[in-house]
Amino acid sequence: MSEKIAITPATHTAPPAKFSHGVKKGNILQVAGQVGFLPAVEGQAPTPAGPTLREQTLQTLANVKAVLEEGGASWDDVMMMRVYLTDTAHFAEMNAIYNSYFDEQGLGAPASARTTVYVGLPAGLLIEIDALAVLG
Repeated sequence: MSEKIAITPATHTAPPAKFSHGVKKGNILQVAGQVGFLPAVEGQAPTPAGPTLREQTLQTLANVKAVLEEGGASWDDVMMMRVYLTDTAHFAEMNAIYNSYFDEQGLGAPASARTTVYVGLPAGLLIEIDALAVLG
């Protein structure tokens, strides 16, 4: 049996509860829900990238990518992404940002599967994204 390994990039603060930013077992990497916090600064509380959906979405994707890379994966290894939005009115804008981001990353077809749901997040946060990757 493969060992379960916690993944925490240097850019991330310790989680606020008992969970890991990512967990790898064998060739599977699950990235926990990431939000739009800027890279960690020791001694400072996590800070959102900004108040806009664009700023938070791009930072959230950067945070997911950091966990993927720390775990030895890339966007090409992602099989499933889940997007959590706080406002249904943000769906079209988020899709435009998401599509543009992956075009800029040069991600080819086929794209990963994706689900989008609407949730409550801590004050000031507009989006959360998690990902499931299969390496190799």
